[in-house]
Amino acid sequence: MTFDPASYDFTQAAGPVPIRASTVLPARRENVELQTADGHTLVGELALPETGEIRATLITLHPLPTHGGFMDSHVYRKASYRLPALAGIAVLRFNTRGTGSPRGTSTGAFEEGVGERHDVEAAVRFAVERGLPNRWLVGWSFGTELALMYGATEPVASQVEGAVLLSPPLHRATDKHLQLWAESGKPLKVLVPEHDDFLQPAEAAARFSLVPQAHVLGVDGAKHLWVGEKYAARVLNEIVGHVSATGGNAAALPTEWDGPAATAAS
Repeated sequence: MTFDPASYDFTQAAGPVPIRASTVLPARRENVELQTADGHTLVGELALPETGEIRATLITLHPLPTHGGFMDSHVYRKASYRLPALAGIAVLRFNTRGTGSPRGTSTGAFEEGVGERHDVEAAVRFAVERGLPNRWLVGWSFGTELALMYGATEPVASQVEGAVLLSPPLHRATDKHLQLWAESGKPLKVLVPEHDDFLQPAEAAARFSLVPQAHVLGVDGAKHLWVGEKYAARVLNEIVGHVSATGGNAAALPTEWDGPAATAAS
């Protein structure tokens, strides 16, 4: 059965409560489908602020589906739970081709990042057609490869402001892709865990030196999957600070919420 985001049960506590991993804050959430140029249907969810302006839009690209990555990978799930309410940010999550989650399964099969070019283009096109402003690619692990390979070329480049990369392995993305980003002039924020399994901060800084506008930030104590509320919150703060209208340092998102909230199933 496809998960329905309208099924969250929101209740009002007597006062402020801590925002935990499973806390869902109010948003306008809807299941969406993205149509690729090569005929696939990708399933996803769009979470929008309940009220007020949309300050930025995150187009999220998930980790490797053959190793458990999907639209519900925990950092992206928490982004959709929190950022519409806390930061006025829209969050688009979707399963790349052949990937499944409680939301459903996208058609097609994993194509090692090649056919997924159409998936990136479909997601950006959807955001543009919905009129979502200040659009940023946010890639995590395999998703960073997609952002780097396809984010600085058309038709995507002119439709996004830049990208935020979480735990980039730089396996599929090459120096050629980094050079394209350098030529585009579009900003890159690169968050690299101290204990990453694939690319650690010193090597990441050397590799991304090809992109003068890239800001590489090593995160002490973190691992590739950003496990733990401390690290997930750090990532969300860094993303919000980077994509805000003024850009710059990490945001200081609230850690408590005084309003209706729901609890997601684990």
